[in-house]
Amino acid sequence: MSAGDPAADGRPVVFRNGLVLTMDDRHTVLPDADVLVVGDRIAAVGVGLDAPADAVEIDATGGILMPGMIDTHRHMWQTAMRGYGADWTLTQYFVWYYLDHGRLFRPEDVHAGNVLAALEAIDAGVTTTVDWSHGLRTVEHADAAADALESVPGRFVLAYGNIQQGPWEWATSPEFRDFHRRRIDGGRLGFQLAFDVTGDPSFPEKAAFEVARELDVPVTTHAGVWGATNDDGIRLMHEHGFMTPSTVYVHAATLNPDSYHRIAATGGSVSVSTESEQSAGQGYPPTWALRRHDIGVSLSMDTSVWWSGDLFSAMRATLGADRAREHLDAHARQETVTHAHLRAEHVVDWATRGGSRALGMDSQVGSLQAGRKADVVLLRNDASPVMFPLLNPYGHVAFQAQRGDVHTVLVDGRVVKHEHRLVGVDLAAARRGVEATVSYLMDAMGEEAWRRGMNPDIPATAVLDNPYTYTEWDAGSAQWKH
Repeated sequence: MSAGDPAADGRPVVFRNGLVLTMDDRHTVLPDADVLVVGDRIAAVGVGLDAPADAVEIDATGGILMPGMIDTHRHMWQTAMRGYGADWTLTQYFVWYYLDHGRLFRPEDVHAGNVLAALEAIDAGVTTTVDWSHGLRTVEHADAAADALESVPGRFVLAYGNIQQGPWEWATSPEFRDFHRRRIDGGRLGFQLAFDVTGDPSFPEKAAFEVARELDVPVTTHAGVWGATNDDGIRLMHEHGFMTPSTVYVHAATLNPDSYHRIAATGGSVSVSTESEQSAGQGYPPTWALRRHDIGVSLSMDTSVWWSGDLFSAMRATLGADRAREHLDAHARQETVTHAHLRAEHVVDWATRGGSRALGMDSQVGSLQAGRKADVVLLRNDASPVMFPLLNPYGHVAFQAQRGDVHTVLVDGRVVKHEHRLVGVDLAAARRGVEATVSYLMDAMGEEAWRRGMNPDIPATAVLDNPYTYTEWDAGSAQWKH
């Protein structure tokens, strides 16, 4: 790196001699290539680029340059509870947040969770994150969520939701309209409406869809979640004309072929949260079905209450789940899979271009091309024996790389992480905010409820009788006796 501050505003940045995954339409891979950033845009991608004299040079030798990753579904407000629900089922999650304790969260707790989640995202090379913010039970909570996102130098989409009210109530309220006017209309935050469709024949969610249409904002919805949202919800959305190319269906794990056909025909996409679907029980991660129906896919990590907050884990889990399903289906037919359909290249695309397509931002982010916004990630770790050799770059990103290998991150041309450290971030303040939230929740719930919530009962396991358990050797008969 040349002398100077890599985070200095206004200075061009040039990455030198990296292995560049452009993620353009042809998935062009350029070895020993450069990426030049001027202002908030990528100025050029190629070999031996000329750079302005005042450019900050970052050595990418031995590393991989790729677009910033995009997470299309993350409940950021829950990050203050990191790891608390590691042993939960989906039922326990619903009871804790929807019924028992979710309404305890104050605006400052939403703020603390959002700040930590936003920092966590950019630290892992996730430059665009959808905050699926369904804890906004008052407009004060919504302002706190927006304040947090605007305080961190990442790219964010606020998906506004409220699990304590029906969407036909909060979305039609004057307070919500005022929030949209004050904080979103013309601002830098992206925006979605986040609510679920239960399949109630009266379709009460229609009013919220009408608000979304009037404001010209997308809807993101948990669809195909076993026992919660089903094919009736998809049918009602379709029959009323509310399925659009901008609609993002989260999970979509238990839908029938008719529902998948409706999603495909209307151009929608699915946000797959494989770690979540595998562990919580929404249904089997549906990438195998989405592939058959030609439905666009993006990746997400759901919530740090359970799972990892990076898309390396999401890519790895998604490849594993899809391939496991393919093998099991083949074995049931007494066949063997000789060629895997889902490749590492596909999940890297889903972690980048899949997200930009889903969010209607594909002309701006998701690829390293001249004219695109400069959201750039350098994976390089000279202290790690896992960073060499770089033979299959897609395989390396999907199966070998991890958060600790994220060397440099640019968002909008601004260096927000360099040499493995976040730049210009008060991590101590983020820690204090989260510690205050945890202390408050522990006091509000009480020690016993706090402990019980984090440690749900373990069901008894019925051990099968073992016919091969013997206790005595009979030397006379030369055999074991019970």
